[in-house]
Amino acid sequence: MDLVRGLHNLAPRHRGCVATIGNYDGVHRGHQHIIAALRERASALGVPAVVVTFEPTPREYFEGAAAPSRLTRLREKLEALESCGVDRVVVLRFDDRMRGMAAAEFVDRLLVDGLGVSHVVVGHDFHFARRREGTVETLRAAGQTHGFTVEEVGQFLVDGERVSSSLVREALNRGDLDRATRLLGRPYRMAGRVRLGKKLGRQLGFPTANLALHRKVVPLWGIFAVRASGAGLREYPAVASLGTRPTVDGTDPLLEVHLFDWEGDLYGRYLDVDFVARLRDEQKFESLDALVAQMHRDAAAARTVLGI
Repeated sequence: MDLVRGLHNLAPRHRGCVATIGNYDGVHRGHQHIIAALRERASALGVPAVVVTFEPTPREYFEGAAAPSRLTRLREKLEALESCGVDRVVVLRFDDRMRGMAAAEFVDRLLVDGLGVSHVVVGHDFHFARRREGTVETLRAAGQTHGFTVEEVGQFLVDGERVSSSLVREALNRGDLDRATRLLGRPYRMAGRVRLGKKLGRQLGFPTANLALHRKVVPLWGIFAVRASGAGLREYPAVASLGTRPTVDGTDPLLEVHLFDWEGDLYGRYLDVDFVARLRDEQKFESLDALVAQMHRDAAAARTVLGI
């Protein structure tokens, strides 16, 4: 999959495609529904299927630390989009310039001059550009002028509700991983590079791969049965803690993964961690002995959930 960062990096070779525009946080089944329409039309026309997205997200730009937790960092989003068969992703920086861009300029600079689109696929009730002034009808009118067509894809429902990033986030916040999996079409995943830690887990008999998350807010919290992939592993069974480690006075969110019956060096390698089941809340223990006793119980529960 090809990645283009910024309008200024669009080249003549990027012209000619079918495109969709959106945040695509989580790349859930609603997003996948749009991407399926995108790929079908791109295949019929013999051109690349392109997703245009934003970093940071508009809500992060406007709301800062008060913005909802992201489901996917950019790396995770790109991996999910690639797995959906997207040919190219264009990442636009959402800044003051982007915030003030009028709908007509957005269409001219991105869709016409930059991408030379033949068809645009958007979701239900799509809006874009300054003060959300751009609509599906705005796009259709522009298409008549510039020679591209526009397709609005209807809502995708699961259990009678429209799938959205907010709905996935709510399920994760409640620890309802079964529902999150139904909404996403796959287990919820977090990814990160394994970093050096204080090796406390090894001292306690539970060596862990500590993943740097590069985020202050996470959409779920607690102790989990998980499966890890990457660095030569594939859906490897594990138990994980996602939190601040209050027993040892931690502060920043950290994902610690204990791989069952495994030995090796993962430092500096990327791991993808799929969350299978939530076991309990994170809690502060009065002593390390009490923590270790609970870790043994957590490991046994995770093994049962994972069938090992």
